[in-house]
Amino acid sequence: MIYPDHEDHRSSESGARPNRWRARGTVRLTHRARVNRHLAFRAKLVLSCAEGISSAEVARRCRTSNQTVCRWRQRFIAQRLDGLYDEPRVGAPRQISDESVEALIIKTLETTPKGRTQWSTRKMASQVGISHTMVGRIWRTFGLRPHRTLSFKLSPDPQLVAKIRDIVGLYMNHRWLVVTYSGVV
Repeated sequence: MIYPDHEDHRSSESGARPNRWRARGTVRLTHRARVNRHLAFRAKLVLSCAEGISSAEVARRCRTSNQTVCRWRQRFIAQRLDGLYDEPRVGAPRQISDESVEALIIKTLETTPKGRTQWSTRKMASQVGISHTMVGRIWRTFGLRPHRTLSFKLSPDPQLVAKIRDIVGLYMNHRWLVVTYSGVV
């Protein structure tokens, strides 16, 4: 069996939880196919093995290899539910600290560049000191879109008030607009 320390649920002297209670966490993981399908698949393999089915039969039912079934069974036996999660991958260590990412996000949300209404990736990169592609990755990761907003952005144009007065004045004097539109001057 997959649970080497299985005890009957009626004998609770040792304090160990019965097999059906231990499997409850694994069953919950199988229902997360939309969130993490790999984790749900591994939990399904482990639960199938817990039913007493051979590894070859589980592999056939789940359309995977016998080696995959054995790997996840062994990891579950050794590490329990933690064994079903991905291990850290190899690769270069992170170059940007969490503090730098936090500072970039705060700067994006709370400030605007001088003479502009929103940040561009290149402008933010020059201010923070990282590449513009990394700024774009961070914005995508956190769902930031400085160029899209639900509120009105005021233009930094110094002549904005005079331009608004001219346009509003045209619309307030609608008789002039009708005469101009009809072609009579």
